[in-house]
Amino acid sequence: MRPRRSPAAPVLVLLWAGAAAAVGLWWYTTEAVTATSDWLVGAGRITGLLAGYATAVVIALMARVPALERRIGSDRVTRWHAMAGRYTVFLVLAHLSLILWGYAAQAGTGVVAQAVTVVLDYPDMIEASVGTALLLVIAAVSASVVRHRMRYEIWYYLHLLTYAAAYLAFWHQLSTGAEFAAVPAARTAWYALYGTVTILVLWYRVITPVRLNLRHRLTVQETVREAPDVVSVIIRGRRLDRLGAQAGQFFRWRFLAPGLRWTSNPYSLSATPRSGLLRITVKAAGDHSAALARLRPGTRVWAEGPYGALTAARRQRGRNTKVLLLAGGAGITPLRALFESIPARPGDLTLLYRAHSQEDLALWRELEAIARARGARLLYAVNGPDGARPEISAETLGRMLPDIGRHDVYLCGPPGLAEESYTALREAGVPARRIHHESFAL
Repeated sequence: MRPRRSPAAPVLVLLWAGAAAAVGLWWYTTEAVTATSDWLVGAGRITGLLAGYATAVVIALMARVPALERRIGSDRVTRWHAMAGRYTVFLVLAHLSLILWGYAAQAGTGVVAQAVTVVLDYPDMIEASVGTALLLVIAAVSASVVRHRMRYEIWYYLHLLTYAAAYLAFWHQLSTGAEFAAVPAARTAWYALYGTVTILVLWYRVITPVRLNLRHRLTVQETVREAPDVVSVIIRGRRLDRLGAQAGQFFRWRFLAPGLRWTSNPYSLSATPRSGLLRITVKAAGDHSAALARLRPGTRVWAEGPYGALTAARRQRGRNTKVLLLAGGAGITPLRALFESIPARPGDLTLLYRAHSQEDLALWRELEAIARARGARLLYAVNGPDGARPEISAETLGRMLPDIGRHDVYLCGPPGLAEESYTALREAGVPARRIHHESFAL
């Protein structure tokens, strides 16, 4: 069977082609570069064009387009967004430095004096300066050392200022960009680029969630305590079969209860979607997740999704081949849903569950019942009484499943477990294309 081409490849080719087109536009409109000041201005214009293009890419990756979220994976799209954001900030800083230095060299003035002239005298530059300042603030709060010390809600709402920053900076690109004045078609293409991105954001971040929640009217039916710090929330709604949700996917949930209504968190479905009902299972790991146990029946729920590509459709070798589900911590929730529903013959499905202790094996009774009903294997790896941690290595995996190299593997858990397990799986002979992983480190 021919290996399936990664769905990410065409998207990456398209993104890099756009960057190449931006550089090509500068090349086409620049006749000669001789003096040092010309080189500086030219480099400033190139980085400016790339910064403008990268800003559009960053926002497009925030739009939660289903074609990207479901085929490529939300975790990978999020990593692309973060990487593109860092590139954008570097390009903006390079553009500012180079263009002001070049203009100052051409005018025979200081860089600071030239910066004042540009901001005050050039069209749309005051707005662009405000937008740039906003972008730098967003970059500062998105740095890991700052973000991890900041409440998620504050970071999230500050991050939304990216839209305002892009809008304020957009207009000076057209009013001061020599490339757009020289090539009207390029100006039209730039409008089309930003217009398309705006439509994607409005459709998928605003209109689609509003339609979903007005149509399905989600509310909490009940909460079920699965363990001392684990709770399942059962959510009912109308015509949920039209959501298109699959086992392995997640939604962003906002519970309209005191203390929770301003926070939207991602939680995976922990059971196969059923007519009129959805279920999530959450381990208390913070104020928001702990508060879910206190939700009252009838509480309104605002949801966005479904998102994620960790579904049965990711299988590389067809419906009749073997499957290993490898879960750790909260990663059991999407894999529990897959354990129940992914097509597999008796004996061809295995779930390996990594946990710190027996008490941490959430939903264990359900998993045992599913294993019995499907003729599947259910294995666990928990720390010993002395805290000794069982190793997940190529050797141990090979002993559990001698033919592991012929399995499709679904992997979901904390970053440490994911890295350890991925390395072991590759050493055990599982091709990278058959290891399907979604990360919690977003």
